[in-house]
Amino acid sequence: MTQTRHDRGDDTGGLRNGTATFEALRDQAVALRRQGLSRRQIRDHLHVHNNDILSRLLEGEPPPDWTRRPNAKDDLRARARELRLQGMTYDRIQLELGCSKSSISLWVRDLPKPDLRSPQEQGREGAHKRWSIEGPRREAERSAAIDAARNEVGTMSDRELFLTGVALYWAEGSKSKPYRRDESVIFVNSDPGIIRVYLSWLKLLDVDPSRLRFRVMVHETADVRGAESYWAAIAGVDPTELQRTTLKKHNPQTTRKNTGENYRGCLVVRVSAARDLYRRIEGTWCGIVGAVSPGQNSEMSDSG
Repeated sequence: MTQTRHDRGDDTGGLRNGTATFEALRDQAVALRRQGLSRRQIRDHLHVHNNDILSRLLEGEPPPDWTRRPNAKDDLRARARELRLQGMTYDRIQLELGCSKSSISLWVRDLPKPDLRSPQEQGREGAHKRWSIEGPRREAERSAAIDAARNEVGTMSDRELFLTGVALYWAEGSKSKPYRRDESVIFVNSDPGIIRVYLSWLKLLDVDPSRLRFRVMVHETADVRGAESYWAAIAGVDPTELQRTTLKKHNPQTTRKNTGENYRGCLVVRVSAARDLYRRIEGTWCGIVGAVSPGQNSEMSDSG
């Protein structure tokens, strides 16, 4: 006996008119599914009572939520997702809910991974990101303000340089004390700009260059020869004219910031036979203090 097309179970599932009928039915089935109908409702609506055909018509279309059977783990799944969104790891969720990690993984794998960094680390990264945006703007503002202030100075008169030098020395230079009278003029600084202003001040006071003694102070781990050449150039002398360099001992327990190729230590500038110069500096400083604070006398110098 010759088998019919229906008996052979061809690829259209026995539907008449073949593929065209199947595609038309599928369009209707998908539309009904998206309207929220169940399989049974779609079956009755289309009069398709073959489950295989119905499955093919609905292939790829998820069932509506109302047709899902209640699952004892639904509450656990919802709670696991909630905890994951709070930033918990699988281990912490497992301790909280008492379920397996494999189940937790299935429930929450579509959610973003939690940020496991400490609040301090997150804060530092946030600050770094903000500074990457704010930094250039603030630096531009800083440069503009410095340039404006620099331009306001203009040319200094001899009197202005004289008073500036006295204040600079009284802030940074060596001073005689009531318990240790020593009227030496010794100035130490690591800022090349300050050294240049100080040397210009000494020149204004007609201090003979032959009375100047220069010495470098630098850590023994630094580039000593490089530091000597650098400060000799600032002072306008040959490196051979420098006195013996003072090397500071390295303390491995101390964390120093003044390191690297730009670290060159300090320059010591000493003026020989400087008693009269020191007294002039001290007297001028007392005059400055008295000018801004009437009633103050030379005793101010002894507390320096």
